[in-house]
Amino acid sequence: MSASGTAAAGQVEHMLRQVTPGRYDAYEALLRALATPSAGQIWMLLWHGQAGSPDAQYGNMEVDGYGYAPCVTSAQELSASGWNRSYEVVDGLDVARTLYPDHFGLWLNPHAPGGGVGIPWLDLRRIATGLERQPAGPLRLSEPGIEVPQFYALLTQNAHRTPAVRSLRRAWVQPALGAPYLAIGLDVYDTSPPAVDSVRGMMQQSIGAVPDGLPVSTVAMSDAYDPVAMWLRANARPFYDREAHAAPAPAPAPAAGGYGYPPARGGY
Repeated sequence: MSASGTAAAGQVEHMLRQVTPGRYDAYEALLRALATPSAGQIWMLLWHGQAGSPDAQYGNMEVDGYGYAPCVTSAQELSASGWNRSYEVVDGLDVARTLYPDHFGLWLNPHAPGGGVGIPWLDLRRIATGLERQPAGPLRLSEPGIEVPQFYALLTQNAHRTPAVRSLRRAWVQPALGAPYLAIGLDVYDTSPPAVDSVRGMMQQSIGAVPDGLPVSTVAMSDAYDPVAMWLRANARPFYDREAHAAPAPAPAPAAGGYGYPPARGGY
């Protein structure tokens, strides 16, 4: 292995050693290491085929009903694991892009004492699309308890004037790291550039009614992989619905801890 390869493995392994229960800052540092091209190299264990061959297939394991592809973080860990089939050395970023659409996570060093560390598919999606673009999980989601009637009234009024908008939902999002915020779920009829611009303008016209210090974000209800959109679809009725104005007010949805994540295991 080259010196650069050794350094890459060392960075991921160093971050991995820092991860302990409740240390979400250390876990985020591990995700950043995996997301860094060349610095986030891992050794994927192949159940079938050879590296680079069309029939190559990652190994798989199931933990608490969730699927994961096992890997190791260095040649030394590969030897310690006793794996006697093929493997391939790849960037964590590339693996994340491959696995998350199939709702598969990544499990680092499952042979290690304590069982290693599992990366849920939701966090692989964050690696694949940009860690700063998505809130750090596991998330706690609930119906908003904060009262901002002027904002909701203005947003509803502007949504009614924006033909691209079908409905609006809301959630209170508490990330594992960072400030909680109000999320507005946007369900639209049309995703053409003019329609997207009109929805963006709707939000810009409404955001002035938000009290100072209250962060507000939007999420596309059509995003099949976004955990906030997933929770909204399952738990929140629209507070604006173009097709059902007479619908009764939504009942408060129960809080959901760690939505989309398996129970904590292996140091996470």
